[in-house]
Amino acid sequence: MTSVNWSVAKKVARRAAGTYPLEGTYHAALLARQAPGLVDRAAALVSAETGLDWVGDPNVRVVTRREWAEANLVSFARLFALAERALDTGGIGRRMMGRLVGAEMGALVGVLSRRVLGQYELVLPADEPEDDGDTVMFVGANVLWLERQHEFRPDEFRFWVALHECTHRLQFTGVPWMRDYFLSLVTELVADATPEEGRVQRMRDEMKTAAEHGRPVVDESGIMGLLASPGQKALLDRIQALMALLEGHGHVIMDRIGARELVSVDRMSRALKMRRADPRMAAFMRLTGLEMKMKQYEWGEKFIRGVERSAGFTALDAVWEGPDHLPTLAEIRDPQRWLERVA
Repeated sequence: MTSVNWSVAKKVARRAAGTYPLEGTYHAALLARQAPGLVDRAAALVSAETGLDWVGDPNVRVVTRREWAEANLVSFARLFALAERALDTGGIGRRMMGRLVGAEMGALVGVLSRRVLGQYELVLPADEPEDDGDTVMFVGANVLWLERQHEFRPDEFRFWVALHECTHRLQFTGVPWMRDYFLSLVTELVADATPEEGRVQRMRDEMKTAAEHGRPVVDESGIMGLLASPGQKALLDRIQALMALLEGHGHVIMDRIGARELVSVDRMSRALKMRRADPRMAAFMRLTGLEMKMKQYEWGEKFIRGVERSAGFTALDAVWEGPDHLPTLAEIRDPQRWLERVA
């Protein structure tokens, strides 16, 4: 595993993220004043809807695109530090690879910063004792831009975003084992990123087989999936299944509450689904593996609604009982299999 040049990553990310004319104006300041109240209101509703306890009070921040990109690079750096291992190459080769990977990671995070509306990802605590990483973020520029692009009602759209992020916070803080389990998967994936003997030949064989069977050479898991060893692919499947569950659950909860609380929820939901399906982003999404992220919404939502149709919404409570009750990737695509195994 190479040592990523995080300085290069930060510079590239800031350049790719860019700025937005309304950043630093009274529009962003108003959103910042409203955000804590939106989170408080959403917290009570998602807790009642899910049956999970809202524990503690998160930090609530409205950030710029560049601030979001930098915050995510800091989290990645901490994660990579847990599993830092040397490459086979010498010092110069390793430094060059570190700069290349840093530039690629910075570009990816920078592009994403222009699309993300909000985030709650309790990954690793910060170095400062008072900052435990428990933060709900709104990317102000993107929220303001989308409101104007689609003429959304700001009070409704901002609250709708808060519902989704508060649901994610509940998943990680209201389910006692979830954070440690998620971290164990990700750190194991990173730690396993060591040089693999015969990797090039294996990749050639896999690409040839895919082409012969009419499958895409780079599937929805992107370059990462292509480079992954068999062991890493098994971990990717587990991570993908978990994230599909969490994303689908978050999307269903925000729509269920939104249907009762918000007049324009249907129009907002349609607009965001069209945005995720934007063909201009398709090639980028596939190469980077973010196509997998987009499919998580679709698969996860179908899983949640499939379980609800067959056994009622309360049957989903079983997923929070422990890691053994989580659906596999195959079960995400076939909810009845999960019900037969767990219920």
